Amino acid sequence: MDITYTTERDFTKDDVRRLFASVGWVSADYPNHLHAALMGSSMVFSAWAGGRLAGLVRVLDDGCMTAYVHYVLVDPEYQGHGIAGHLMTMVKDHYEDYLYVEVMPEESGNASFYQQHGFSIMQDGVAMQTVNNNFAD
Repeated sequence: MDITYTTERDFTKDDVRRLFASVGWVSADYPNHLHAALMGSSMVFSAWAGGRLAGLVRVLDDGCMTAYVHYVLVDPEYQGHGIAGHLMTMVKDHYEDYLYVEVMPEESGNASFYQQHGFSIMQDGVAMQTVNNNFAD
């Protein structure tokens, strides 16, 4: 499988809507906000199969000390080919001079993926959020 990786943000609203819908994420229902959020992120590492967006990682950082991996996702059609792992390697290489690279998986079942890539579960750490039920695209 020929996959190309980049930090260029050449994806369209439809590209990201399709990718997020492929994994069943509600973010796909908000393509305008989703695209704007990705364009405004510190870094986005993406994987392409031909002209199709196959996966991406979104990172938010403070510019010098801490980077947060917000999410990693790969279209199910392309899963099992090491794409997510390669994207995480790109993140770790890019942020090698930062003190912290953190991730807060929203699903505990995803912790093992991050552990395979050198992350440790934070003692007494817990992910938290609030949801705006009036959010609209």
